[in-house]
This record gives sequence, C-alpha cells and structure tokens, in this order.
Amino acid sequence: MRLQFLFSAFLLSVSLLSGCSPFYILRAAYEEGKILWRREPIESVLQRPDLDPETQEKLRLVLSVREYARDVLKFRVGGSYASYSYVDRKALSYVLTAAPKTDLTPYTWWFLFVGRVPYKGFFSEEAVKTEAESFHAQGYDTYVRATSAFSTLGWFDDPLLAHLLRYDKITLAEVIFHELLHNTLFVSGAVDFNESLANFVGNQAAILFFRDRYGEGSSEHQRAVRAWKEELEFSAFIAQVARSLRDLYKKELAEDEKLRLREEIFSQSKEEWSHRIAGRPAHRFRGYSQQPVNNAVIAHYLLYLRDFELFESLYEAQGNDLAKSVELIEKSVRGDADPFKSVRGLMQKKEQADSVHQGQNGSEEQIKENRRLPP
Repeated sequence: MRLQFLFSAFLLSVSLLSGCSPFYILRAAYEEGKILWRREPIESVLQRPDLDPETQEKLRLVLSVREYARDVLKFRVGGSYASYSYVDRKALSYVLTAAPKTDLTPYTWWFLFVGRVPYKGFFSEEAVKTEAESFHAQGYDTYVRATSAFSTLGWFDDPLLAHLLRYDKITLAEVIFHELLHNTLFVSGAVDFNESLANFVGNQAAILFFRDRYGEGSSEHQRAVRAWKEELEFSAFIAQVARSLRDLYKKELAEDEKLRLREEIFSQSKEEWSHRIAGRPAHRFRGYSQQPVNNAVIAHYLLYLRDFELFESLYEAQGNDLAKSVELIEKSVRGDADPFKSVRGLMQKKEQADSVHQGQNGSEEQIKENRRLPP
C-alpha cells in the first residue's frame, strides 16, 4: 500500500503554535527546504543524455498524469509534479501512529492549519523509534512505517521525488493523482476523510487515465482496475476486523481478558486474509498476513481505506464523472464538521430525488394506461 504524509506549508514556518518543539519545526523546515531547493524541471531532466529509457518513460508519464488531472479532472495542479527532486536518505520520512490497547481511536497531534492529525512524521529512523518507545512505555500500541510521498496542500509546487520512480506505472500514477487531490480538496482535522477520498480518487483517476491513454481493456487499464478491486476488497475486510475489535472493546470484561481476546482476533484475521488471497501472490495487501498487527496498525489502515463504497456509490450516481463527483463533494463538505455525513447526505438527496422521479413517471404511465381503457 502506498503511504502518503500531509505537510502544511505553514507548519514549516511556525513553531510554538503547532504543539511541537521548535527543534522539530526547524528540522521540518530544513528538510522541506532542501527538497524545494533541489527542484529541477522534469523537462530539463529529460534532456540528460545518460537517462535510461525506463526512467524517461516514467517522467513523461508523470507529466501526462498532471496534465490529465488539470485538463480532464479539473484538479488544482499549479506547478506540482512539473519538477524533480530527491532526498539524501533511504526513506522520505518515517511516520508514527499510536493507539490505546483497547481502543481503535488513534492518538492525535495538533498542527496549525491542518488541525488534529493521527500521525507524526520524523526525518530519522532513530527519532521515530525513540518516540514510539515512549508511547509504548505509556501503554500504547505503536506502528512505524516509511512514507513515499507527501503534500504541502498546494502551498508549494511539490516535486516528483526520485524514489517514487521505483514504482510501477500504475502505482506511480495513483500516487500523483492522490497527492493532487489533496491540493484540490482538504478538510482540516478530517484525515481519514482526506486520505480515504484521495485513495478512492487516485485509483479511479488512474483507471480513467490508462483507459484513455492505452485503450479500454489494455494491460495497463486492466492492471489499474485490478488494483482498485484489491483496495476495495481489503477495505471491506479491514472494516470487518475493526467491527469485531470494537464489539470486543465495548464488552464489560477485564482488560487482561480483552487483551487476550484481541490477540485471537488479530491472529484469525491474518489467517483468514492469507487464505482469502491464496493464489494471488501479487495482491497489493499481501503483507497483512505477515506483519505484526495491533490497534495502531488497524487504525492506520482505517485512515486510508474508509467508506470506499460510499464514494463509489456517489461516483456511479454521477455517471462515473470523476470531475463532477469531486466538485460535488467539495461543495458539500465546506464548513461541515463531519464530511462523511455530508457525502451520505448527498446520496440520500439523490435517492429521494430518484424516488420522486420514479413516482411521477409511474403516475404518468398510469394516466396514459387509463386513457387507453374503454369507457
């Protein structure tokens, strides 16, 4: 699964207001500054005589993706992904998620402009491990993972980072669409909505892009469709695991018993998932059955994979018009504390309108039928 990390540009220029130490903010500003300073137009990179064919193809793909996002999907692209940059370490950054041992609600950090965020990024593996150990000592489950991309939410022109070129064409396109959606639509304090919607849009945009670029039924188009089906499948699966855990945590049981029973749920879920995808070794979520699982891991997946069916229903109701769907969602969630509720409200209005329309059509047909009846 691709992992993204939201950065507010102004987070890099303020310190005490963010709830983080001045040193943390200064380090973030320094690291972001290096990335931006090293930017080079992708068109210039493409002129390098030593550029290998695969890299050249992917760079041209990125330019095509950003143009498609701008011209067809009407995203706010600006200058993002028109340039290329790199970092001096094996990972862009490391992100920590923490959650109580009998609750799937993740711990949150507060940042200016983006609100409460259920993860925190670090620029060294040592720093994130130290923070994770501190939370573990306080009784939290923790999960640390490396990130592959980030968004400054349109404040800066985000570059393509060199390590993203290791992805295959389908995944690379999904990542770019995902990040450009953040530039277009972002709800402060609603990370699960922002990330889940961006994942949905990233997948659907990739399907449309490869269909239009290579043709309906092409290998690229089929791979994009298959990738989305795998996301949808795992989303439904992890939601069921979460329901089982929440049901357990609500019970009047001793904490030790809850901890024992949750381990059974974790173990059973890994076994079930392994059985479910047997014969599909390339499944993008194949790692779930091998990784250590705890509440922080589940909370992390829920942030990125929530309510895909809701977004898909709205998308289908708009005739599979992704630009129109995003525009409609953006208008509906403006100023709303619960963006998921807003989208459900859109669907309810659509269903009510369809019901009224069907009733009117039925009445008209009955009138016509009565007129045909003999006196």
